[in-house]
Amino acid sequence: MTSTLTPQPVERPKPERPGAVARRRTRVLALPEARWAAAATVLFLLALPLQLTGAPAWTWGPLYALSYVTGGWEPGWEGLKALKDRTLDVDLLMVVAALGAAAIGQVMDGALLIVIFATSGALEALATARTADSVRGLLDLAPATATRLSPDGGEQAVAVEDLTVGDLVLVRPGERVGADGRVLDGASEVDQATITGEPLPVPKERGDEVFAGTLNGTGVLRVRVEHDASDSVIARIVRMVQEASETKAPTQLFIEKVEQRYSLGMVAATLAVFLVPLAFGAQLTDALLRAMTFMIVASPCAVVLATMPPLLSAIANAGRHGVLVKSAVVMERLGQVDAVALDKTGTLTEGSPRVTDVRPLPGSGLDEGELLTLAAATERPSEHPLARAVVDAARERGLDLPDARDFTSAPGVGVTAVVGGRAVAVGAPARLLDARDGTATEPDAAVGTAVKPEEFGRTAAELEESGRTAVLVVVDGTPAGLLGIADRLRPDAAATVASLARLTGSAPVLLTGDNPRAAAHLATEAGIDDVRAGLLPQDKLDAVRELESAGRKVLVVGDGVNDAPALAAAHTGIAMGRAGSDLALETADAVVVRDELAAVPATVALSRRARGLVVQNLVIAGVFIAGLVVWDLAGDLPLPLGVAGHEGSTVLVGLNGLRLLREGAWQRAAAGESS
Repeated sequence: MTSTLTPQPVERPKPERPGAVARRRTRVLALPEARWAAAATVLFLLALPLQLTGAPAWTWGPLYALSYVTGGWEPGWEGLKALKDRTLDVDLLMVVAALGAAAIGQVMDGALLIVIFATSGALEALATARTADSVRGLLDLAPATATRLSPDGGEQAVAVEDLTVGDLVLVRPGERVGADGRVLDGASEVDQATITGEPLPVPKERGDEVFAGTLNGTGVLRVRVEHDASDSVIARIVRMVQEASETKAPTQLFIEKVEQRYSLGMVAATLAVFLVPLAFGAQLTDALLRAMTFMIVASPCAVVLATMPPLLSAIANAGRHGVLVKSAVVMERLGQVDAVALDKTGTLTEGSPRVTDVRPLPGSGLDEGELLTLAAATERPSEHPLARAVVDAARERGLDLPDARDFTSAPGVGVTAVVGGRAVAVGAPARLLDARDGTATEPDAAVGTAVKPEEFGRTAAELEESGRTAVLVVVDGTPAGLLGIADRLRPDAAATVASLARLTGSAPVLLTGDNPRAAAHLATEAGIDDVRAGLLPQDKLDAVRELESAGRKVLVVGDGVNDAPALAAAHTGIAMGRAGSDLALETADAVVVRDELAAVPATVALSRRARGLVVQNLVIAGVFIAGLVVWDLAGDLPLPLGVAGHEGSTVLVGLNGLRLLREGAWQRAAAGESS
């Protein structure tokens, strides 16, 4: 085990969040859609209280008119362009319906419809822009320059774009690797969580592969470049996210799937209601009034509002419980999933290593507290994640840590120090001991004389077989004990897996870049049988596409940069918010802000409940529309009564959808009731 500090005392830096990328966020008001929607909303909110308080029409009428213009001109223009291509856009229909409402005195209703659609378009534009921001920001993971070594041993700082295959680069302690390549000389440990999601740094020595953008530890590496910057793993992740986002099937709300037929039918029917009576000698005013009444009672306003309130209520309820669902489309799609793929580190697990076992060896004369005290005192000057885990474990037990002298670290081997007059070495067993002859390999003189591994070999094997990382503690040249360190399973992981299996009808799949042994052990604890380990981002993406090619609608839950392509390609993606990378948070369709894994199945169940209410509301709206239309065509439906019936159905379905705002709706969803 190595330290990520040099032996000299230095100020402890703030740990960098794995997978973090530089923020280059598009401002909301930088988007024209957002500016127009904001203007329409402000104008509407200014006009509404004036109208409700009985102010003269000249005070609120112009405000409503401006609201129509600012919020409706863009969807209206896009709808007119769609007409040129012989398609009827539902946005244009909404604008026409809003204008029709205004024409018969329902000015406020039309303005509200305009504001709803303008705001929806602005949110969609913002989500698209933020995803593009995060994809561009991912490129900041790779350093801008690298140190290229010339054949005569000289060093030259060059842009990473200028590196070519075969170049030799020097990677100093604490630097990010500039290009994908292979180690020619040196030993260190590299944090490659951004690529593989592994929670612990990976030892690297001659012959091992390294990736651009990963963080080097304390060792010095000489790396031969094997891929151009445009073909690095980071660059491929960017391309995969972009391609997956572009090729993902267009998402539509249920009602939008029939918008063309409904819109064309409504327009044709309105014209027929107007023209047919005229052909038979009806008065122009009467025919126009009947046609306008028909357009109002048959307009899709009620149908749209029948769809949106349940979904928006579900979004609001989920938001109160720490789940950010980015749109109504996403809320609808969550209820359709029938397969789940889970990441391991930071999703099923807490994402940080913890000491799980303290095993003093027989004959060492140490108990658990003494062994942990010596190990923690030795590790305290180190910034290695395993070292922090050991120190944290000692502090949790309330142990007093003595000062350590003569601290040293050997890259790829371990750390040594003198604690209370005793020479202590802490590191990986395979590195501290020479596997060839069973004697100690000396990273420092403090390790001492030769020792035999038989006394602790069985314990180390037992820890590693159970998915732990075994850490050997050598005191005065003799193995004194072993520590088991692992990334701990979230307390609610097993229950979450069971809930997702019950909701979807199939057990979740585990997709991880971690090693197969650790992944298999954790999957067993969580109740997962299908484990796919050692995956790079492309492999995770391929696994998701394999499931979807079998006709499954896949929900991917992850948190890292390496999960982003799979999140983008999946039917729906959810990111864990607390430790999630910026790219994952922006690419995902929903974010678990409070990092509570149990919120995932609860949100899926809530979505299914919302979809059920949408169907109910569409039936209610359809019955009202059909009844009013028949009345208007077969009889003489008064315009005020038609408006009242239309608005009444809208209120009814709206109130029905608002049922999902209640706390009981979330509690039932969390209990696994999806309908």
